[in-house]
Amino acid sequence: MPIDQNLAEYSDWAYAAAALIYFLALIGYAVEGAFGRARKHAEARELVAAGSAAPPPEVRIGVIEDEPRRSRPERFGRMAVALTVLGALLHLASLVLRGFATGRAPWGNMYEYGAATMLVAVVGWLVLMRRFRENNVRRLGAFVMTPVVILMFLGFTVLYAEAAPVQPALKSYWLVIHVIAAASSSGLLLIPGVVSLLYLARVKHDRSPNRFGARLAPADTLDRLAYQTTIFAFPIYTFGIIAGAIWAESAWGRPWGWDPKETVAFVAWVVYAGYLHSRATAGWRGTRAAVVNTVGFVVILFNTFFINFVVSGMHSYA
Repeated sequence: MPIDQNLAEYSDWAYAAAALIYFLALIGYAVEGAFGRARKHAEARELVAAGSAAPPPEVRIGVIEDEPRRSRPERFGRMAVALTVLGALLHLASLVLRGFATGRAPWGNMYEYGAATMLVAVVGWLVLMRRFRENNVRRLGAFVMTPVVILMFLGFTVLYAEAAPVQPALKSYWLVIHVIAAASSSGLLLIPGVVSLLYLARVKHDRSPNRFGARLAPADTLDRLAYQTTIFAFPIYTFGIIAGAIWAESAWGRPWGWDPKETVAFVAWVVYAGYLHSRATAGWRGTRAAVVNTVGFVVILFNTFFINFVVSGMHSYA
C-alpha cells in the first residue's frame, strides 16, 4: 500500500502540537506544585497515620478552609489538566493519522512505539488523577509529565522515522498484540516508577522536614498509587512477553532464544513479580518496595533504549 504523505504530515503536526501542549501543561502543574498551599486534609491523614482515631471534625476532605475561591496556583493546576486532555486527543490523532497514512498499525518503529507508550502514560495519569483526586495527587503532574515531554522531544528529534511500510518479519497480528501490550504496560509503569522516587523524597521529609517533601502527597497515598498502578500493569506486561514468544515462534522458528531484549525483559518481569510477591507475602511496603519498583522501571528504560540502540540482537530493527 502506498504511503499517504499528506496524512503522514498531518500526523507529524499533531504529534508536535501534542508535545508543545504537554510542555505547557507541565508548566501549569509546576506552578501549582511550587506555589500552591498544602491541603489541610492531607495533614489530617498524617495525624491518622500517626495514631489519631479520626480526622478532626472540622476538616472536610477536599475542602480548603477559609478559601472560598480557588487560588491562582490551583487554577493553573486545573488548566494543566485541561491541557493534558487536549494534548492526549492530539496525541491520539497523531497515531491514528500515522496508521491511516501507512495502512498498518502505527507502532512499527521506535518513534511510533515511543509515541504509543507516552500516550498510555498520559491517559493513565489522567485516570489516576481522577481516582486519587481527594489526595491532591494533581501536584505530582510536573514530575510525571517531565519524562513524557522529554521522551516526546527525543521521539521527534532522535527517534523520528518517516512513514513507511514495515519489514516482512513485522507483518503479524501477534506482533500487533505484543507491541500493544508492551507499549501499554511500559507507559503505565512509568507512573509508579516516578511516584516511587517521590515516595522516597516524602519519607525523607517525614524524617527531616524540608520544603520539597512538604508539597508532595502523603507517603501512604504515594505508596498506594504506585502499588495499584503496578498491579494493574503487570498482567499486561506478562501477556506482552507471552505474545512476543508466540510471534517469535512464527517469525524465527523458536519462542525464546535469550536474545538481549528478551533477557532484559525477563529481568524486569522478575523484578516486578518480586515487588508484588513481597508485598503480598512478606508485607514489604514503604521504602523497600519503592526501591524495588524504581529498579524495575530503570530496567525497562534500559531495555527500551540501551538494548535497542547499543546492543546487537534480533530486536535491533525495532
